[in-house]
Amino acid sequence: MKITKLVILFNYKKILLGIIVSLILMITSFQISSNTISIVLKILSILILLNIIASVIASYILYDHSDLYELNDLQEIIDFRNTESVILIHASFDPLSGPLEKKYKNLDLVVCDIYGNRHEHEKGIETSKKVFPPNPAEIKISPNKLPFEDKSVDVILAVTSLHEILNHKDRVLFFKEAKRVVKDNGVIVMSEQFQNIINFIFFNIGAFHFLTKKQWEKAISEADLKVVVNKKNTPFANTLIIR
Repeated sequence: MKITKLVILFNYKKILLGIIVSLILMITSFQISSNTISIVLKILSILILLNIIASVIASYILYDHSDLYELNDLQEIIDFRNTESVILIHASFDPLSGPLEKKYKNLDLVVCDIYGNRHEHEKGIETSKKVFPPNPAEIKISPNKLPFEDKSVDVILAVTSLHEILNHKDRVLFFKEAKRVVKDNGVIVMSEQFQNIINFIFFNIGAFHFLTKKQWEKAISEADLKVVVNKKNTPFANTLIIR
């Protein structure tokens, strides 16, 4: 439940607003003489509450009850025990580097925080850093210029972070840089929620925070890379293996 609690913390204002609006609609429904309008207000009130509950449940399924941060589903593709170098990219939220270093002591792991991402100045980020302390060797990067040598890395790993690269041009530049940095037999692994129907249903306007599958594919192909595997972690997120 650790990450789900943080999701609630980050979105508590929206959740509180939704609960208040739902209560106002329900109270108003009992004060209106028109049965039709009263029923409509009751339905809207219940739908708002159900959407809040559904988004919390979906967050739990995605973040705390899936393989998203365990990476067990990648074992057929990446043998971390025999992998030398990994770049882990996050956006001011790093629940992964600690477990990775603990589980795979052989890894030369470089942890990178995307500079200027939207989470940097959120109040909840201080709490999240207490729950998941930043890696002491972490560096800040600009995603359109990676500070690494050509063909020097086996794996670039980005879990729910690359959507913080906010425009198409910069996304293409990131993937071009990733292509430059990764070894010929290396891979780029990214896990993201897509802007699609299922995420709109459960996360409402929060789905606009993400990109469509086509937007990702366009940026990847323009960098002369290809998605070779598309694995669904849960109904809400996919992991793309890119070469």
